Formats: sequence, C-alpha cells, structure tokens
Amino acid sequence: MMLGSSALIALGEADPSTGQRAQRDLPMAAEVVDVLALLREKTEGRRSADETQVLDELLYDLQMRYVSAMKRPG
Repeated sequence: MMLGSSALIALGEADPSTGQRAQRDLPMAAEVVDVLALLREKTEGRRSADETQVLDELLYDLQMRYVSAMKRPG
C-alpha cells in the first residue's frame, strides 16, 4: 500500500498526509508501477487470495490512472 500511495502522489493526486496535491512526476509513477508489477511476478504462488486481489486491483487502478495522466497536459 505504501508503494501505491507513492505512485498516486507521483501521479499528482493529493498527498494523504497533507491533503495537498503534489507536482506530477510521471517517470517516478511509472517506476513505482513497474516495481509493483515485479513484486507481483516474484511473489506468484506465495500470496494469499486476498493479497493477490489487493495487488491486482491496485496495479490495475494505477495503470489506468497513469494512462489517463499521460493524456492530460501539465
């Protein structure tokens, strides 16, 4: 979840600790999403069903937000 929060902040979402929007850093967001995808790959077969569901949903959400952010200017 910590990595997910980092990706959201890099995508320009509001920082949960301050409530303020951070400046977008799309290369950083892409790196965090890649790390999560690698984590999913390397832990395959060693996660509970709940952990798999959370990780899959988080990755899907972040990937969709990244694509959307790439289409927006600024």
